[in-house]
Amino acid sequence: MLVVTIVIMMVVVVFSGHGVTLRCRGPNIGRRGGNVEDLLYSTPMLNALNKILKSIERLTTAAGRVASWCALIIVLLGFAVVLMRYVLGIGSIWLQEAILYAHAALFLLAAAWTLKENGHVRVDVFYANASPRQKAIVDLCGALFLLLPFAVAILWFSWPYVARSWALFERSRETSGLPLVFLLKTLIPAFALLLALQGIAQIIKSIAMLAMLRMVRQKMARAAAKAAAR
Repeated sequence: MLVVTIVIMMVVVVFSGHGVTLRCRGPNIGRRGGNVEDLLYSTPMLNALNKILKSIERLTTAAGRVASWCALIIVLLGFAVVLMRYVLGIGSIWLQEAILYAHAALFLLAAAWTLKENGHVRVDVFYANASPRQKAIVDLCGALFLLLPFAVAILWFSWPYVARSWALFERSRETSGLPLVFLLKTLIPAFALLLALQGIAQIIKSIAMLAMLRMVRQKMARAAAKAAAR
């Protein structure tokens, strides 16, 4: 029931219309204020990419926000397990397994949102002091050659594993455990899919940033040429 509730909540948040805007600010390149989103509005194709980007980030944000409630669920269920065991002398395997389900949902469903918010631990030696262009190139190459292959590999290798679990409607090995192991295992390809989608969003933003910086350099060069001509 916990996994089903999480899925339902995620769908509700996605369709509630929470918009996601780009935060990558740059020099003024147009009437909308001079950020990456300005560039994505500049042509029909880039406008379509902007819509794809917003849809992806709306989905990953919804998944992350819903999954974040699992932290509270873990605390409450953990408190209930301790209270029941040491005060009431009652054990509950399904409650303990529910903590495991919530823990898995928290990490697997919130990973893409954490990537979007740049919240993952980064071993940073050169990136912090890099120029915006260098950062965009690093983000583009990282998403294209590392993140996407990793996500696709997880999705590919986990699919038969999850499919077998669904075919059996796998349940807990414990008699009083939760009969939802197949849903728990479904979180693995869901994690890979969300991460891959956010990787695509990172690629779109990086390409837009590189294109924007190129446009800015061209405008500055034309302005300098006009100034020299005077």
